[in-house]
Parts: sequence; structure tokens; C-alpha cells
Amino acid sequence: MLTDNRLPVRYIFRQIRYDVARVFLFSLCFQLVEYFVGDYLPPIPLQLPTILGSAISLILAFKISQSYDRWWEARKVWGAIVNDSRSFALQVKAFLEEQVLGAEATQAVVRQFVYRQIAWCYSLGQALRGQDALANLGQYLTKDELAYLRGHNNKPFALLALHSQQLKDLRQQQALHAYEHVQLDNTLVRLCDSMGKAERINSTVFPVTYRLFVHFFIYLFLIALSLGLVETVGLVEVPILMLFASTFFLLEKTATYLQDPFRNKPTDTPVTTIARNIEINLRQLLDEKDIPAPVAPEAFYVM
Repeated sequence: MLTDNRLPVRYIFRQIRYDVARVFLFSLCFQLVEYFVGDYLPPIPLQLPTILGSAISLILAFKISQSYDRWWEARKVWGAIVNDSRSFALQVKAFLEEQVLGAEATQAVVRQFVYRQIAWCYSLGQALRGQDALANLGQYLTKDELAYLRGHNNKPFALLALHSQQLKDLRQQQALHAYEHVQLDNTLVRLCDSMGKAERINSTVFPVTYRLFVHFFIYLFLIALSLGLVETVGLVEVPILMLFASTFFLLEKTATYLQDPFRNKPTDTPVTTIARNIEINLRQLLDEKDIPAPVAPEAFYVM
């Protein structure tokens, strides 16, 4: 996720360099055409690119709005994961009966649940980004749990299954009352629901044809504008066209990045940072002293 720091010009230009280079080349071509055969070309009224520019502005505004809705929904989903992870840890710690398990055993069980929940947050974020969902989880899970996860395609879902099975075992041991078991199960359902929402956003492809049409109309507008300006302002047409091209392509690229909030880019939903904050909160709940530091931001974004 981009921070409030100033974006480097190099990063901004890198996103649109190829499109701007193409616009620069055909702008120079139109300058040469105007120089050699300008007397034989029909005049291009500036009203034409004006109409096209207005239409493209509306299309881009719609695309940016839809893309931001997808990004904001992803951020709300992870906000719900933060709340439910904290709730789950608090419920486990408050509900388990020490009289049944004993004080030390209860603390061990609570720690196992908390660490598994931390692992779930990291695993889900890594899975959504197409990374190894088991990477760096050995510090939170037992060898048996890791072995169980390797047999499943959906690692985060398997972690929730381990939660559910252990809660069932504790209920059978009378370490949980029926009502408390229901409360914890409802929290697991909400976590599973958030996971499904994030997976839906990640797997639903924004229509590719829409982006192609936007690009086509932007180039059509720039060509019409170039033909109109080359007859009136001459070489000044080149910087004017570069300015318009940079504006439109930056807006389009911004919308394209926002529409995919789990692609491991600076514009992503900061799932790693959120998971680390959850880990800090839950480990402090266990009164641990060796707490990891929050994820340090990069130059202008957090992951």
C-alpha cells in the first residue's frame, strides 16, 4: 500500500514509459508527415479530440471507481480478519477451563491456538499473492501440523480445520461449555467467510476487454489530437501530447493496479503488515516479551 511519502518520479515514469514512448514516436511521425505532405492533408478539427477526450475521461472515471471498490473491499475484508483474530484469541483465553486441563496445560493450549491463528494470517496473505503458503510458518506450528498442511491445496482452510477439530476435542473433554463452543465456532465461520471473500476478489478477473478498449480509445484520442495540433502549433505539439498521454496513461495504470489488490505490488492491500500487527497483538496477549517489530515501510509503500 502506498504511504503518504512522495512517490519517486522514476517509479511513476516506469509504469507508463512504453506507452509514452509510442506516443512520442507517432508524434514525431506526424511532424514529418506535416512537413513533407502537409499541404495535401485534410484539416482535423480540434472538436473531434475534444469529444473523444471527454468520453475517455468518463470511461476512466468509471474504471477507477470500480477498481477502487475492489481495493477497498479487500481492505475491509482484512480489517474484519484483524477484529476476528483478536476476538478468537480473547475467547480462547477466557473460555478454557483451567480446572479441567490444569493451569500449565491451559496456557499451552491457548498458545497453540494463538500461534496457529498467527500462522493462518500469514498463510492467507502469502496464498493470495501466489507465494508459498507455508513459508516461514515453522516457528508457529508443530511438525505434525506442518505435515498435515502439506497434504492440502488450501493451506489457510486446513489451518481453520485444525482449529475446529481441537475445539471439538476440548468440548468433549468438558474444557469448553456448549455455549462457549458455539461462540468460538461462530468466530471461525466469520474467519472462513473473510477468507472466501478475499479469494473471490483475487480470482475474479477484471474484464480484459475493458482495458483493451480503454487503451484503444486513448490512442485514438492522442492520434486525433496530434493531427489537430500539428497543423496549428507545430513542434509545440510534441510536449503537449506527452503531457496528455502521461495523464491518461497514469490514470489507467492506477486503475489497473488497484483492481488487483493481492498481486505483491506497492499498491497492494498490505497483508504482510496487517498480519504482523495481528501477531504483535496476540503475542502481547500471551504476555510474551520477545515481540517482533512492526513491518518497516519501504521508501514509499508497505507490504
